[in-house]
Amino acid sequence: MNQQFNKGLLYASLGSFWWGFIGVIYFKYLDFIGYIEVVIHRCVWTAITLILTTFFFSKWKIFFLIISNKKNLIWLFFSGILIFINWGIWIYAVATNRIIDASFGYFIMPILSVFLGYIFFDEKLNKKRIFSISLVIISIVILLLFNLKTLPWVGLIVGFSWGFYNLIRKKINVDTDVGLLIESLFILPFALIAFYLIFKNGFNDFSFDNPGLSLFILLAGPMTVIPLFLYVRGVELSGLGPAGMIFYITPTLQFLLGYFYYNEAFSIIKLVSFIFIWIAVIIYLKDLYETN
Repeated sequence: MNQQFNKGLLYASLGSFWWGFIGVIYFKYLDFIGYIEVVIHRCVWTAITLILTTFFFSKWKIFFLIISNKKNLIWLFFSGILIFINWGIWIYAVATNRIIDASFGYFIMPILSVFLGYIFFDEKLNKKRIFSISLVIISIVILLLFNLKTLPWVGLIVGFSWGFYNLIRKKINVDTDVGLLIESLFILPFALIAFYLIFKNGFNDFSFDNPGLSLFILLAGPMTVIPLFLYVRGVELSGLGPAGMIFYITPTLQFLLGYFYYNEAFSIIKLVSFIFIWIAVIIYLKDLYETN
């Protein structure tokens, strides 16, 4: 049991590290081709990668079982829109030197999820969690009142889109990767049309004339799917609470890369706001540890 738990922590750590470090480096390297084309390729190659993994893990029965339920399809359509928004804004953030703002969204997301769970699932809130939520609200208000010109709307959209995405996925409770495949298939036709328009107008960087770059671009699919598999496996083996604590590796690494490696601006107002967030995170994690 202890060995399985430790494996879970390792998988969750690897997935979180991948999202927070490898993913940032990879997508940052691709920013020269334009974030719109990067988003399109992420959608296309993620769908193709998931089709292959569904074959490999023999999950087509699960796939057809999910799509036979019209309610699941409707919810997955809306969650697909949310994941597309999340991917698009995050890649935009990486390409436009707003990685710190994006990390803000991932810092507040778990606490937002607690609040959404209270609203939509009647999940109980204790004093510590109410205090954590209050600190997050204060942090956002500080940015709204004193930092309107450089408001990290990127982080807010990242946090809220991911929070509501998780809310929908929790509501329907379908297989994680198969659900993502269905969401990707909803997005795929639009991504293919957009890629055709880019190709027709000669703005594409993906071509057979440059196989090295094209091969590197199609890695956008595995770059999305691999950390997902690692993290979900970590949740299965170690539990949602411990894996949730480990997830904070992701925004921490994003913040450190944005500030120290990519030299992104970080104002005093943002620092004060982040301090409130970090205090909220510490209180939330301590409470999560004590109650699990």
